[in-house]
Amino acid sequence: LPFLVPALMQSLCKQEEFDDEDDWNPYKAAGVCTMLLATCCEDDIVPYVLPFVKDNIKDADWRHRDAALMAFGSILEGPDPTKLKPLVEQAMPMLIEVMKDSSVVVKDTAAWTIGRVCEIIPEAAINHNTLQPLLEALVNGLSAEPRVAANVCWAFSSLTEAAYDAAERMGDDETPPTYCLSPFFSPIVEKLLWVTDREDAGTSNLRASAYEALMETVKNSPKDCYETVQKTTIIILQRLQQVLQMESHIQNQSDRAQFNDLQSLLCATLQSVLRKVEPEHAPQISDTIMTALLQMFQSSTQSRAGGVQEDALMAVACLVEVLNDGFIKYMEAFKPFLLLGLKNIAEYQVCHAAVGLVGDICRALGPKVIMVSDEIMEVLMTNLSNDSVHRTVKPQILSVFGDMALAMGPAYGKYLDHVMETLCQASQAQVDRSDFDMVDYLNELREACLEAYTGIIQGLKGESNEASQELVRVQPHVGYIVRFITVVAQDSEHSDASIAASAGLIGDLCAAFGRDILAMLDVEPIADLLTQGRRSKQTKTKNLSTWATKEIRKLKNAVSTGP
Repeated sequence: LPFLVPALMQSLCKQEEFDDEDDWNPYKAAGVCTMLLATCCEDDIVPYVLPFVKDNIKDADWRHRDAALMAFGSILEGPDPTKLKPLVEQAMPMLIEVMKDSSVVVKDTAAWTIGRVCEIIPEAAINHNTLQPLLEALVNGLSAEPRVAANVCWAFSSLTEAAYDAAERMGDDETPPTYCLSPFFSPIVEKLLWVTDREDAGTSNLRASAYEALMETVKNSPKDCYETVQKTTIIILQRLQQVLQMESHIQNQSDRAQFNDLQSLLCATLQSVLRKVEPEHAPQISDTIMTALLQMFQSSTQSRAGGVQEDALMAVACLVEVLNDGFIKYMEAFKPFLLLGLKNIAEYQVCHAAVGLVGDICRALGPKVIMVSDEIMEVLMTNLSNDSVHRTVKPQILSVFGDMALAMGPAYGKYLDHVMETLCQASQAQVDRSDFDMVDYLNELREACLEAYTGIIQGLKGESNEASQELVRVQPHVGYIVRFITVVAQDSEHSDASIAASAGLIGDLCAAFGRDILAMLDVEPIADLLTQGRRSKQTKTKNLSTWATKEIRKLKNAVSTGP
């Protein structure tokens, strides 16, 4: 360190005012190297860097001031935060002051350093001595040059998350009633919205940075800022409508790319605000939202803009979540676009989003999903048998078979034979064990099969304790299902998620078929799997394994005391 650090600090002083932001140069290399050294050497690096920061932070040469900031920002991750915190708190007034520096480069690095503080040692940023002057400096920074403003946006993203995490909750309520940014929330949102409309927002990725900061700010908002969230929802909707009207003015590929990017950003922001909207308020805006989204589907299908379709499908998913079965009134108009998304195997991210949305629709509509189930099941089955479909989509389709069964209940019986045959084939998949990605994929595939079996058994069983006629049709498959669970149990590379899914299925098999299947389940590989599950660090896996163990024990007791 005594030899390395001085050399790195000298390299940090070698930048030029008009260096291209995207070019790799000695200055950037020295910054990254200092960060890596900090993560490796931890506390040991601090005494070597701090004197350089103190000697250069007020230097007449902007290069030295910038190097001091870069050095300080680079050592924040690695050393013990409790030891760094007093140093950072002491440095905060200086960082705030440097946001007014005459050099754009220095302001840019100051904004980046403040962003790092907000992300890594947030307590130094959100304490009552610093917060107000810091917010004033950051809000002013949003009017600065695009490269500075983009870093300020990132700082806001980290700051709002830190304030939200630090806020006091009431009981089990996830959303806090208030937080330290509440008095400033509305002006921050207004300013971020203003930034997205800056004439130079196309430079330094500023527009996207501002929308991302807006999303984080809304996502991390407490209850007393809800009114501003509602107003923001209306503004985003109005902007979406304005953008859609611009389509007729598109003259070239560059215009089309900008148009698509803006739609995607607005869609993503719409998702963020929708997640915060209270379910009772959603119906007041859902017609306008759905009309805009349908228009987007129409135009993006014609222009083959897969990215826009994916974002729009995710926005519909948020609307489904907040409206629940109230979404049914849009189903007829939306169905053609959902089916197009499911058939879009060339752009697998679109297909993936559409399959995920089918699961959301099943959960929201329940038995009413029968109005579209035939067409959806047909496309899903076709996709599974098509080798051109990207492999990430297939496990999700299998999982959705379970969602569909849970939603439809006994009415799912008409698909049962075909689905059980498909699950049998999928559960026998084999992969190259030397390829870790394929091992992960196999675990995903198996987990999806287990989830599908669970959904089918729960759906066909319904609420009653008696086995329904449809559930009786599953009985011939139970032996195979248990053998499949045993294969998963005996695989040394099984994932924690596949243990959880196996445990859930074991418990459901016990509840559905009772003592008839005890002999199949009371075997060593399954006992070992549940023991491993009960020791898992994941709460879900632990709980499901404990529950499944109790269900097996109940059956054992019933058999031993029974006639």
